[in-house]
Order: sequence, then C-alpha cells, then structure tokens
Amino acid sequence: MTIALQYCHITVNDVDESVAFYGAALGLQVSNDVASGGFRWVTLGTDAQPGLGIVLSVPHAGRSQADGDALQDLLTKGVLPIIVFRSDDVDATFETVRASGAEVLQEPIDEAWGPRDCAFRDPSGNLVRIAQAPPA
Repeated sequence: MTIALQYCHITVNDVDESVAFYGAALGLQVSNDVASGGFRWVTLGTDAQPGLGIVLSVPHAGRSQADGDALQDLLTKGVLPIIVFRSDDVDATFETVRASGAEVLQEPIDEAWGPRDCAFRDPSGNLVRIAQAPPA
C-alpha cells in the first residue's frame, strides 16, 4: 500500500488576496478553482511536487453558519494550525517572502532540533513556517 498527502486546507479571509500572496511569496500556481454556493475553493501547487497542493477557502465555505463563525473567530485570533513548507534554500525563500510584504515573525535561524527555519503570517493571519533540513 502507498499513501501520500494530496492536499491540505488553509482557511483565509479573502481567497483572491491569498492566491496573490502565496503566488508571489512562495511561487505556488493555481491548479484548480471550484465555485459552489457562492464560495470558492482554490487549489495551489508547484511543478516540483505534482499532485500535492493547498486549498484556500473562507471560513463559511461548505460549513454551517455556526461552524463558519467559530472558524472565523479562530482565524481572527491567529490560532489555527501552523502551516509548514519545506525549502532547499530557506534564506532565499525568506527574502522572497519578506519582499512580498508578509509580516515577519522570525528571520531564518538554526533550530536546536535540526532544521533552519523562519516564520511569518499570511494576509489572513495564519502562521506559516519555512523549514530547510540540516546538512547531512
């Protein structure tokens, strides 16, 4: 049996703003854009990992009003799960992300547990980390 991650969801306040951000900051490209019931789910990915992507949607997309409201509250507080991307050059990626205007939380540092990483917030306040594996 083979298993692999296909995609994960990231809840955002504005899909178009987030598509522009993740495109400029991380070079992700739109691979699918699905509209239903007044909402959109936009999948972004890279050529480097075909078939793996992130899906952006707003809190109320496909959810009840109460669940969407609860998710919006968590998004506003900035306490949704952390998103971690991997890069082969975290310092160069960091400079690209910084140039996009992202809120920088941590410049690249070598962590005690191994990777070199940095952190920032996307336009909706999600905590995003970029990690690079330590040299072998």
